Amino acid sequence: MRKMSELVRNQNPLVLPPTATAKEACRSMRDRRVGAVLVVETGGKLVGVFTGRDAVCRVLAEGKDPAATRLSEVMTPKPTTIAPRSTAIEALRLMADRGFRHLPVVDAGKVLGMVSKGDFRGLEQDRLDEETELWERI
Repeated sequence: MRKMSELVRNQNPLVLPPTATAKEACRSMRDRRVGAVLVVETGGKLVGVFTGRDAVCRVLAEGKDPAATRLSEVMTPKPTTIAPRSTAIEALRLMADRGFRHLPVVDAGKVLGMVSKGDFRGLEQDRLDEETELWERI
């Protein structure tokens, strides 16, 4: 079973400060072809995650101006994280249980990268589906 450290090795995650605008974040996500931004304060502390879903639900649907809206206003604050020694199935379980698709990988307060549901192979997803079926039968 793969560990998170294998998935984020050599990863260069999209990182922006809380003062960046939603417009900047959306452009950066488009340009990098990613679905989320890690929001990091000076010094490297992870303070939030901003996703495409946040852009739609917290910016556009609320009628906010993306060019004037700071990430600190619309990000998901204090995101759940996972350690690099955790397994892929643990990450998938966490995302399924909590209802999100992006999960920052953090070690001793240092952001190493981010995994998303799409990063996992069929075998890992199949295992989670089997576990879910077993629990539903009990």
